[in-house]
Amino acid sequence: MMTYLYAFLFSGLVCAIGQVILDNTRLTPGHITSLFVVLGAFLDIFNIYDRIVLWAGGGAMVPITSFGHLLIHGALVKARETGIMGLATGMFDLTASGITSAIIIAFFMTVIFKSKN
Repeated sequence: MMTYLYAFLFSGLVCAIGQVILDNTRLTPGHITSLFVVLGAFLDIFNIYDRIVLWAGGGAMVPITSFGHLLIHGALVKARETGIMGLATGMFDLTASGITSAIIIAFFMTVIFKSKN
């Protein structure tokens, strides 16, 4: 039961921080998204994001911060296994399914629906 609460609190905190940044700065949603991806990657470098995942469970894997975490996490794991080339190839190991599904879904949405312009 507490895992659900922690997941809700973490995801809600990420959303609240994003909303505060959006309301009080001139940053666009694209800037904030990029900022959160970099923040998730930065937290993973120091193994902080892994602790957040253990605490918040799936709630830490839903926000955009988890994408940065997965990019760096995969790259570092693969670099330990295969060396420096693993940095380039490893970042797509954990994110490939998400990127692929986003591309496929976007393609079908453009085929099914017409734009208003």
